[in-house]
Amino acid sequence: MQETILILDFGSQYTQLIARRVRELNVFCEIHPFNKIPVIDQQVKGVILSGSPYSVRDENAPSPDLTNIRHKFPLLGVCYGAQYLAQSSGGMVAPSEIREYGRANLSSMDETSDLLHGMTPGTQVWMSHGDTILSTPDSFKVIASTVDVKYAGYRVAGESTYGIQFHPEVYHTTEGLILLRNFVVDICGCNQLWTPESFAETTVAMLQQKLGNDKVVLGLSGGVDSSVTAMLLNKAIGKNLYCIFVDNGLLRKNEFSRVLERYKSLNLNITGVDARDLFIDALKGVTDPEQKRKIIGKAFIEVFDAEAHKIQDIKWLAQGTIYPDVIESHSVKGPSATIKSHHNVGGLPDYMNLKIVEPLNSLFKDEVRKVGRTLGLDAEFLDRHPFPGPGLAVRILSDIDREKVAMLQEVDDVFITGLRTNELYHTVWQAFAVLLPVQSVGVMGDERTYENVIALRAVTSTDGMTADWAHLPYEFLAKVSNEIINKVKGVNRVVYDISSKPPATIEWE
Repeated sequence: MQETILILDFGSQYTQLIARRVRELNVFCEIHPFNKIPVIDQQVKGVILSGSPYSVRDENAPSPDLTNIRHKFPLLGVCYGAQYLAQSSGGMVAPSEIREYGRANLSSMDETSDLLHGMTPGTQVWMSHGDTILSTPDSFKVIASTVDVKYAGYRVAGESTYGIQFHPEVYHTTEGLILLRNFVVDICGCNQLWTPESFAETTVAMLQQKLGNDKVVLGLSGGVDSSVTAMLLNKAIGKNLYCIFVDNGLLRKNEFSRVLERYKSLNLNITGVDARDLFIDALKGVTDPEQKRKIIGKAFIEVFDAEAHKIQDIKWLAQGTIYPDVIESHSVKGPSATIKSHHNVGGLPDYMNLKIVEPLNSLFKDEVRKVGRTLGLDAEFLDRHPFPGPGLAVRILSDIDREKVAMLQEVDDVFITGLRTNELYHTVWQAFAVLLPVQSVGVMGDERTYENVIALRAVTSTDGMTADWAHLPYEFLAKVSNEIINKVKGVNRVVYDISSKPPATIEWE
């Protein structure tokens, strides 16, 4: 039985960070919308209520039904969650006289509290709220305060229910992981046995039981997600796994031939499919990024359907869906609404008559890499930067044609090769080039030019949920810019993207 911490999401930008911190403690957790609470079984050891952009005083404020949770499981309310617990119990929440945002210190703290055990008096915490708790029922006992916030932390007498006004999941709360460990391990009693090794072992056993002797088809992309999916399935069902690596015409330069050979060296049962014309022709004249994704998703399904018909008795389609795909593709009330669709998330057409298996859909990207190392997957796959399912189609910010794809492939090759040569590739989470729908005036020799603009993008991140722009050396950027303009016909200007996520996304489309 896999012990689980349930996180109810009220739309906070920090909800995913709560999950990341809990998993750092080797404890599994799941995020669910506050209004879609799953059936709670013996696997659940405790519940965390996230923050929210809403005020508990709003008419349409999130209001979960905690009937099957409170008094039955340890419960921790964070920021909005703490305010909701206080107000719904008869307390009072009102607008703060001064909006409390940023660093603060716990001026008083009950060091005997099991939630705060091991934390340092005066420790720094991170506040981010416009409301404050003014009063609570007598059963709510203050366990922490700041100079401005009386109810920085409380416990409800007679139950394992806690509330904290600050955010323990952000790095600015310097001892936040201690607090979360106290709650998850000591109060909830989780055994911290959820590791990459245990995940791989459990998942292989689950796949063997679930799939039996059924045949499974998997689309490989060359990225870490699909590669780790293939390794898990290969370990579970061997030659009953049929891998398909599709050249959709939107891969990096020489990607198809190079990666296909790498996969064959792993003894995977793999077929390469040249479908370049199908994808490029289907995208002709399309500029909307969501439409591009849908067209590409539909084309992939057509390819898989055609290939599956060549194999008798295929029952399953495997996908390398990971947790951020799931989170970003399912609408949650609040700002966690759908950002973009993912072609590998969701159902299949009825005519395919295939069931879906997604072994990695509970993992963040860095967790996928750890599992891959456990399985013995080499650095060629594990250390590759993320590459979008739609490929270069969402890095060409206009309609797609073969000339634009070829141009961007050359630019991308110069950029990525330069990063590797200068030992910068592994210092960034993801790097790529974007072909902008803009032409600019330039001068080459004695001639005036009017050609394309390229934007280079490189970010640092842990799991892709948030990201900062990478501070690459100016000397490197100058060199690679000059090389792109000199080598790639049709480009006369290169710019560098210095936006972080949020507010920007990592990809441009």
